Amino acid sequence: MLCRSLLFVPAVNRRALEKSDALPADVVIYDLEDAVAPRAKAEAREMLREHLAARRFTGLRAVRINPLDTSEGTEDLLMARGAGVDAVLLPKVEDADQLSEAARALDEMDAPAKLRLWAMIETPLGIVKAEKIARKGVRGRLSALVVGPNDIQLTTNIRPDAERTELLPWLMQIVLAAKANGLFVLDGIYSDFRDPDGFARECAAGRRMGFDGKSLIHPAQIAPANTAFAPSETDVLAAQKILAAFEHPENAERAVIQIDGRMIERLHLTEARRVLAQRDAIAARAAATATA
Repeated sequence: MLCRSLLFVPAVNRRALEKSDALPADVVIYDLEDAVAPRAKAEAREMLREHLAARRFTGLRAVRINPLDTSEGTEDLLMARGAGVDAVLLPKVEDADQLSEAARALDEMDAPAKLRLWAMIETPLGIVKAEKIARKGVRGRLSALVVGPNDIQLTTNIRPDAERTELLPWLMQIVLAAKANGLFVLDGIYSDFRDPDGFARECAAGRRMGFDGKSLIHPAQIAPANTAFAPSETDVLAAQKILAAFEHPENAERAVIQIDGRMIERLHLTEARRVLAQRDAIAARAAATATA
C-alpha cells in the first residue's frame, strides 16, 4: 500500500473533486468533516456519493467522516461503505471503543474486509492512548494512524517552532504505537502551501522519524511528498546490491556478509526487499496515473 501523499479534498467542492481524479497523489481523502460547514453536510455527502460512483481516481480512496456519535457520522459511514472506498478515516479517536463501534457497524453492513479504518490522533487523550488504540484496533479493521497537528496544537496550547520541537515527543509516541502494531503511520499537514522549502524540510524530518507519508492540503505538495517518502536512487542501488549478494550461492546459508566494507545481516536483506517492492509499487502507480 502506497501512502506517500494523502491529499485532503473538500467533499463540498465539486471543482476540487473533479480535479482530484487525475492527480498523482497516492491517496485522496474526501473530507466530510472539518472542510464542510454544518449546514452543508448533507449536500456534501450527496455530491461525494455521485462523484465516487464514477470511480475515476486510480489511487486509494478514503473518506473522513464526521464523528460516529452524530447522525451525520452514521450517514457518512453508510455512504462510504456503499461507494466502495478503500478506507474510512475516523476523526479525533481517543479510545479503542470508537474503532470497535465503527468496525461492528461495517460488519453489520456486510462491508468487504478490504474496507479499512484509519484513525486520526489529534487530541491529548488520543496521544496518551495511542498504543492501546493501535493494539486493539488492529484486531479489527484498523490499518493506519494519521496525525492531526492543528488540533493537537489547539487543544494543548503549544506553540511549536519551525522544526516542531515541542511536538516531537508526541509525534514519536504515535509513530511507536503504530510500528509496534504493524500499522501505517502518516504525518499531518503543513498548512502553508506557499512555503515549499519549509514543506520539504518537514517531509524530510517526517521520513527520518519513520512516517510512511504525509497529509496534504494542496496539489502543489504532492510531488515533493512523493519524492520525500520514496526510496532514492542510492537506496535502490544499495538494495539491489544486497539482494544480489545474498542470492550468490556461496552466501545462501550465511547470516552475515560483507559488502563494500560494511557488515550486512539478513535484516538488511528484508529491508532491501521492502525498498525494491516500494520502487515497483511507485512505478505501477505512475503508470496508472499516466493512463487515467
